[in-house]
Amino acid sequence: MAYQKKDRILERYLEYLEVERNASPRTVIAYRHALAKFKTFAGDKNSWSECTAHQFRGFLLDCMKENMARSYVRLTFAALRSFYKYLVEREGFRDNPLREVQLPKMEKKLPIVLSVSQVDELLTTPGRIERQGQAQTWAAARDSAMMELFYSSGLRLSELAALNVSDVDTFSETVRVLGKGRKERIVPVGQLALKAIQQYRLEANVQSGPLFLSKLRKRISTRSIWLMLKKHLAQTSIQLRISPHKLRHSFATHLLDNGADLRSVQTLLGHVNLSTTQIYTHVTMERVKKAYDEAHPRS
Repeated sequence: MAYQKKDRILERYLEYLEVERNASPRTVIAYRHALAKFKTFAGDKNSWSECTAHQFRGFLLDCMKENMARSYVRLTFAALRSFYKYLVEREGFRDNPLREVQLPKMEKKLPIVLSVSQVDELLTTPGRIERQGQAQTWAAARDSAMMELFYSSGLRLSELAALNVSDVDTFSETVRVLGKGRKERIVPVGQLALKAIQQYRLEANVQSGPLFLSKLRKRISTRSIWLMLKKHLAQTSIQLRISPHKLRHSFATHLLDNGADLRSVQTLLGHVNLSTTQIYTHVTMERVKKAYDEAHPRS
């Protein structure tokens, strides 16, 4: 019976995340997995109220011994901290043992970005593949439109897949995006991306509903977009392992390289905290230092 009660508490918390906090399905799944991982470590005999700071430190040590990335460890403990905050505020728990647990500092990893010439090479691959007779006309136009929009507006993968035709305003040259926490933002779209979208819609006869379609003419999945990018990357000379998110990194870095202010980039990316955006300033500074070292006679 105790185990069923613990399960009910957990399910109420996950429902709270989804309904009251507007957490994305991916966040709910990640938090469920993190809590289940700790429960496996602690053992089912211990109720949530019986877990101690000593157990959480042991769990942290276990995670580190497994050589987990520190970012993943911090995500796991973010889920635990959020859960225990909920238990105190909503379930009447007296104490939050996680307050006594210190996490290791994050290792600083700068995001990988493409150069402008590499982006240009990647974005021209759909047309090149089409000319070689390897793709349907409308599918090649769709791939071109998706990649152009990725780089033009710095969208997240999930945001791109969720777009509808009505979200693109060609008159104001903007796109309406539903981001994390279901927060809406309006993002500018470049002329090349708008032209690619119009060409794709014409060739694919897309009038309403989902903007980007699969071959079955249903909304394209995030996995299909991943595979699309991987296919086109293989046609380039780029020797980097890149993901759709790398185009987002490149978008932000190139804006800062060309004089955009940090607050504007924060708004375009849909970041809640400026500190999240500031990592791109480190990337830009690395590029500045490299240019200095290569060009200055007394560097």
